[in-house]
Amino acid sequence: MSEQKRTREQRRKELQQKKHKKPLKLWFKRIIITVCILGVLGLIGGGSLFAYYASTAPKLDESSLKDPISPRLLDANGDLFATVGSENREYVPFDKIPQQMVDAIIATEDSRFYQHNGIDFLRLGKAVIANFTGGFGAQGASTITQQVIKNSFLKNEKTLKRKAQEAYLALQLERKYDKNEIFEMYFNKVLMSGRIYGFGTAAEYFYGKELKDLTLDQFAVLAGMPQSPNNYNPFKNPELAQKRRNIVLHLMNLHGKITDAEMKKAQAVPIENSLLPEDQRIAKNNSKYDAFIDIVLDELEKNGDGDSIADGITIYTTLQPNAQKQVEASLNSDIFPNKEIQSAVAVIDTKTGAIAAVGGGRNYGAERGFNYAQDMKLRSPGSTIKPLLDYGPAIEFLKWSTGQTIVDDKITYTNTDQVIRNFDGKYKGAMTMREALYNSRNVPAVKTLKEVGTKNAKEFINRFGIDIGDVHESSAIGGTSKSMSPIQMAGAYAAFGNNGVHTEPYSIKKIVYRDGKTEKDYRPKSVPVMKDSTAYMVTDVLRDVLTKGTATKAAISGLDIAGKSGTSNYDSNQIKQWNLPSSAFPDVWFAGYTTDYSIAIWAGYPELKTPMTTNEERYLPQHIFKEVMTNISKGKNTARFKKPNSVVEATIEKGTNPLKLASEFTPDDLKQTELFVKGTEPTTVSDEYEKLELNAPTNLKVDYDKESSSATLSWDFDKPKNKEVNVKYEVSVAINNGPSQILQTTDQMGLVIQSLIPGSSYVFTVTAISDDVRSEPASISLTIEAVVEEEPVVTPPEEPIIDENEGVPNNNGNENNNGNGNGNNGNNGNANNSGGDQSGTNPDDTTNPDGTTGSGENSSSNP
Repeated sequence: MSEQKRTREQRRKELQQKKHKKPLKLWFKRIIITVCILGVLGLIGGGSLFAYYASTAPKLDESSLKDPISPRLLDANGDLFATVGSENREYVPFDKIPQQMVDAIIATEDSRFYQHNGIDFLRLGKAVIANFTGGFGAQGASTITQQVIKNSFLKNEKTLKRKAQEAYLALQLERKYDKNEIFEMYFNKVLMSGRIYGFGTAAEYFYGKELKDLTLDQFAVLAGMPQSPNNYNPFKNPELAQKRRNIVLHLMNLHGKITDAEMKKAQAVPIENSLLPEDQRIAKNNSKYDAFIDIVLDELEKNGDGDSIADGITIYTTLQPNAQKQVEASLNSDIFPNKEIQSAVAVIDTKTGAIAAVGGGRNYGAERGFNYAQDMKLRSPGSTIKPLLDYGPAIEFLKWSTGQTIVDDKITYTNTDQVIRNFDGKYKGAMTMREALYNSRNVPAVKTLKEVGTKNAKEFINRFGIDIGDVHESSAIGGTSKSMSPIQMAGAYAAFGNNGVHTEPYSIKKIVYRDGKTEKDYRPKSVPVMKDSTAYMVTDVLRDVLTKGTATKAAISGLDIAGKSGTSNYDSNQIKQWNLPSSAFPDVWFAGYTTDYSIAIWAGYPELKTPMTTNEERYLPQHIFKEVMTNISKGKNTARFKKPNSVVEATIEKGTNPLKLASEFTPDDLKQTELFVKGTEPTTVSDEYEKLELNAPTNLKVDYDKESSSATLSWDFDKPKNKEVNVKYEVSVAINNGPSQILQTTDQMGLVIQSLIPGSSYVFTVTAISDDVRSEPASISLTIEAVVEEEPVVTPPEEPIIDENEGVPNNNGNENNNGNGNGNNGNNGNANNSGGDQSGTNPDDTTNPDGTTGSGENSSSNP
């Protein structure tokens, strides 16, 4: 009975377990069926979509398969100025391609090229897994066949449509052509660098040889380039190119194409040793604006569109043809002192950052390779760095005014005995920040950087997208481990002229793909990198550089220009190593800007050890700037720089620390109007120069000498204490209560006055004077008594004969006697005592009743 009972319980449990298991199995089956249905639907849908995309794919065209499709370049006005395509291309048939070249390409680009039918499904599976983990487009699986299709018919984009069309056309291509024909298409069509298409052309360009004459390491360099054409350009980036070459050699060894020994031997070859020497690279001036085109191609590469130029795109550039023509004309003119010196020019739109024109070098051509305007980043910027690293940050972070006092004296770099020197070998003492910058003094620049701090200085210059490496005290005057190109410098200076707003320089506005509809905008965003107060205050100081500073030769009448010159120096080791004169210099710069254009210019010799020594070389960038800026600004109404509300002016007294306002008594040569960030201007008036008050002369005395009819004045004077003043004394006289007349101004405390007239009264006045300041007068009187002469006694005749008729004629009256009348015998008068010409007497003088004559004034001392 119990056994029967247990059996029933067990059966119940088993039934319950079956009931639980049945729904699980049911759901599992349903999931499998659903997945299968979705898979089928997916295949149907995917197949349908693939079929649709395939049906819309372009048709195979042999000319398109073999020839590159040239991109169209339009200038800023929308006009076509260049196409970049098959010109000068070296087409190489398959049977002329060396086997090692074939092996290098296949090992690198498509190791299963001769096994697949256009699509490598094994490689595709690996790429799918990588895309799931790294996102769509993380890794491609394109075969050489697919690359030929993409470069011939499709635009360079990572979409399902393009991938589907690419796969479909790859299958069609494999059916229509054999493998060697497809390889030949790829070999001659692929973009190698810049505007170089095909491996044959690249062999001539980089090595000056035909393919058959290249070595294994050279084959590997070329085979590695198509993945990133401009980055792996061995002329421009030899280090990157060498790393890529070594990877290619490793892949060739991995796939059994070369031995370990061959790989290691080729990897050990320095890449520069086998490249065509620069002096043998012949520039071909067969296209317009080559330097600018190179900038465009580099920008495409930087934005991931380096391969797109083979897709027939249209490139809308920022080129201003008139500016470009002017730049090229200046660089190829007789303004240069010799044929060897090089130069680079970058012209940037101040407001937008758009590159208007580029001078990549003198006689720059399509195959030169090195663009000085963009690629040159190893030469010192000299003093052009001072606004960016020293004074700009001082205003931005410390709110310095342009009148900030800095002392130019002898100092050394911190913890060293190396003396910091100015270009003239002198030290000029206290000066304003303005004077220090426009006169390009080195000591104040280093002191300013120390005040700012290297961390703040580096952060400030990095805002412009410029990396100069670590910042040290010597960086303040151009001693940087890394430098900046003329394009970067022009872009940075443009921010000063654009209220502190910076736009990374760019040459492409947008690209339009082959369909004529799909676009990609290239214009970078503008970013404020400093306060508008900083930008304007630096600009205002840099105006003075062209009017009274180091770059007066760059000034242009009628244009509001700001700018900075720069000269680099050799260090003591270089001077010794290359046996250079101490006055030699390797680089000269000038960066200047208006509200329309910012231009940076470098000049120097290609090799650092070749020095410049003359003023003709030193001022070359300024002359080029003046010529270019004059011509591109002609006919334009260039606005002046406008002071923002965040900046105020104040007239300060130079030398005060902290700065104080000038008083009404501050000497004019110490008054200077400077700029301040609003709210930081001084409010205290300097009391260094108080109102000058002069004491009146004291102890004024007059001594009269009757014999010489002269008087001697003397006096004392107490000068103001603690003041250096130049005092003179004004002596005046009033005669007989008449008006006062100035006799003389003297720096002596005494004066002799001659030719005084008896019977007259004199009031002498002495006043101390210094510039416009006058003391109270001191006065003294002198009265000279008139001369009284006795009348002669007349003795009558003893026996006078009285004759009434003859009495009058013989009288001693006024007709003939010798009395004191107005006759000619007046010996007691003053006429002959007046000192001749010194008295100023003239024939028209009248005779006074007391016998003295009226006299004229002596210009120096006579009353």
